[in-house]
Amino acid sequence: MLGKFAGMKNQIDILANILADILIVGGSIGGCAAALAASQAGHRVVLTEESDWIGGQFTSQAVPPDEHGWIERFGCTRSYRNFRQRVRAYYHRNYPLTNEARSNKQLNPGNGWVSPLCHEPRVALAVLEEMLAPFVSSGRLTILREHKPMAVDVNGDRIRAVTLRDLRSSNELTITATYILDATELGELLPLSGAEFVTGFESQTMTGEPSAPRDYQPHNQQAFSICFAMSHHDGEDHTIEKPARYDFWRKFVPTLEPAWPGQWLSWTITHPRLMTPLTYHFHPHNESGRAFTGLWSYRRIVDRQQFTFGFDSDVCLVNWPQTDYLLGDLCSGTDEEKAWHLAAAREQSLSLMFWLQTEAQRPDGGFGWKGLRLRGDLTGSPDGLAKMPYIRESRRIQAECTIVEQHVAEALRPNQKFAERYFDSVGIGFYRIDLHPSTGGNNYIDVGSLPFQIPLGALLPVRMENLLPACKNIGTTHITNGCYRLHPVEWNIGEAAGSLAAFCLEQKTSPRAVRQHQLADFQQRLIHQGIELAWPDDLVLAQGDPHIHAQ
Repeated sequence: MLGKFAGMKNQIDILANILADILIVGGSIGGCAAALAASQAGHRVVLTEESDWIGGQFTSQAVPPDEHGWIERFGCTRSYRNFRQRVRAYYHRNYPLTNEARSNKQLNPGNGWVSPLCHEPRVALAVLEEMLAPFVSSGRLTILREHKPMAVDVNGDRIRAVTLRDLRSSNELTITATYILDATELGELLPLSGAEFVTGFESQTMTGEPSAPRDYQPHNQQAFSICFAMSHHDGEDHTIEKPARYDFWRKFVPTLEPAWPGQWLSWTITHPRLMTPLTYHFHPHNESGRAFTGLWSYRRIVDRQQFTFGFDSDVCLVNWPQTDYLLGDLCSGTDEEKAWHLAAAREQSLSLMFWLQTEAQRPDGGFGWKGLRLRGDLTGSPDGLAKMPYIRESRRIQAECTIVEQHVAEALRPNQKFAERYFDSVGIGFYRIDLHPSTGGNNYIDVGSLPFQIPLGALLPVRMENLLPACKNIGTTHITNGCYRLHPVEWNIGEAAGSLAAFCLEQKTSPRAVRQHQLADFQQRLIHQGIELAWPDDLVLAQGDPHIHAQ
């Protein structure tokens, strides 16, 4: 009996410790892209995620993709384009599309005008799991959901192992790997490992950026948001219970510079670029055209007119300025303080929903739409909101190369078509430098940018040898994070990080040595797998922006 017990204990010990070639902590967009690249290269990969859904912005955060205007033709990696094609194919296979929708090669399921591909979070989840399924089935990739990093074992400048807690059982699991990728939304491994990093708004002394403040503001970060989906049903009453602090949120006026035009729960906001009052319009099912101010169609993820049956309402995804949470950040404070802010942010979003149902002014002069219904069935949460907060800004590594405003801002590069050309490019992207109101009191900061590259040096920590960022935690600043944080760029960052770890394992080299001595070989590998390293020289910039507005 004792021998049998000892054998069972040994099995438990084995299960509590995993050995991998590459550990990716965080199932974000970047984490999924990294897992795909590393698994395709033939390595043993473990991907962990705090939520029960992988996919980050696409899924658990319920954020439709926000992309530049050339995305259908170029300006992203081949695997990202494959993801987009699979999303459309999923609707073609499984949904009762009208003949017109079925014949549309660039189907936009929601016809939301923030993106040419607005779709449901569950569809993105199904597609990502489908893309990773062959590697899971072969045993090459292990996905551990609902696992949160708790501790990091560091030896000098290298990480030996990461310990995670199973959030369902509270059991702990230690994973040893040769390369560790931090693909968490907040750069969780950076403080745990002692890696050098920055948070918040750097000073002009630190970066030389014209838009930076005089003094360093480490707690001044872009607001995070709790998004939600809703439909509308005439003649029905889906009014939620009044949130406990609704009166607080109803009267809340943020202290921002320049000043916000009034109460947070209002149709009038600050225009992100002009800094003048801008009044939105909202009318379920009755918004015509693609007017910038129509919120029902802005991030709509289901347009019922494209389906022959099954939908008696559109579905609108709410990621509006009124969901931006300004009372605290998630990169500082105790676990209890962070939990309080997350709960308060969820209450803020529920307060917005209650306001829409009861007090928001309608075009006909009335107030509220009782028929608005939270769609927790689409976001996978019992309270009807997104499972996880939408994070716009992470902890960021101190990197060998830091991307600053001077590298990408259009006004600071007169008569130039492109941002800084990096010799060590591992990808490309484009978006305005778009910063939402911040916890430090800044209103929108919106700066025109140029099509840019992703330098390998921004993925290399100044000291750590086997830790790589794979999400929004690369070597950007508070300002340049504003254009490097969107979906296709994060995917490219993750794919490049996963490919770099795989290349280093195969060549028995290090990330730093790749940049110094083997860059041409690595870049050729990236090109072969479909990563674009430079924008076409004959690129024609559209009058205005080839995109609408960042989220």
